[in-house]
Formats: sequence, structure tokens, C-alpha cells
Amino acid sequence: MNSERDARFHDFVLARRAGLVRTATLLTAGDAHLAEDLVQSTLTKLYVAWPAFQRADNPDGYLRRVLVNALTDERRRQWWRRERPTSDPPDRPIPAQPGPGEVDDRLRTALRELPPRMRAAVVFRYYYDLDVADTAEALGCSQGTVKSQTARALDQLRAALQPRPTEQRVTS
Repeated sequence: MNSERDARFHDFVLARRAGLVRTATLLTAGDAHLAEDLVQSTLTKLYVAWPAFQRADNPDGYLRRVLVNALTDERRRQWWRRERPTSDPPDRPIPAQPGPGEVDDRLRTALRELPPRMRAAVVFRYYYDLDVADTAEALGCSQGTVKSQTARALDQLRAALQPRPTEQRVTS
């Protein structure tokens, strides 16, 4: 390591990277490649702003904010508008069933349909159990915006996750 600062940042990355990847994966509705890109962007920005991060009153909030900003920046890039992901890439392995704390495919698909900030509001409020104020701080918006975005997102998720006619049980 070049300095004590680098050593502290290195220790921070070792301790927090897995959690950042998990959060980024949720924010990207399961896109593991984009999640890795977001974490890399977040860590790069955090390294540059390391002194400010260490002085922050709420380091977790600061970190969430940088991650959400990286997602927003990624969505604004020109190439993003031209790239279209497909649901069935060639030679895709069969996904395993979700374990505890994992998100199933239907929910991941429903989350993917939400706009990024709405998705972030849901992830922070319900997956990480943050209150409205902490979520507002992470998203850089008012508490009222968090409430309205969350309510709209939940309505959209409920509609998307309604049982399909073929999934409903038939009783005799």
C-alpha cells in the first residue's frame, strides 16, 4: 500500500464490497454485470472522495447515495438507450431456485420494469428496511417523493405479480 489512506480504503473495500454488490444487484433487478460496473464506479468515486466519506455523519447513507448516483449516471449514458437486453441469451444455464434472502425471477422481472429511482426506493425501504428519511437522503429527494415513489412502485409490483390464470388453483 502507498499510504495509510490506501490501506484504510483497501480494508473498507474488503469489508463492504459483497454488500455493495448485493445492493447493486437488487438496484439493477438482477443484472449482475451492470451491478459489478456500478460497484466499480461507486468505489472509484468513493476513493476520490475518501476524506469526505470519512467525515460524513452517516457513512452508510453517503455510500448508498454514491451507488444510486452511479446507477442514475449509468442509465443516462447514450449507449444504454440503444442496448436491449434479452430474456433468453444463448447457452444460458438453468437458474437455481432462490434461497433465503434471494429474489425470484418473477420479482426480479417486475423490479426490472420499474424506473431506477422507483426501484431504488423499494429496495432501500423494504429490502434494507430503511426509514423514509434515510431513503430520501440516499436518493437525494424529499420524504414525500419517497412515499409517492414507493406507493406507485408497490402498485406496479402488485399488478405485475398477480397470479396468472394458469397459476391459479382449480378446486373441485
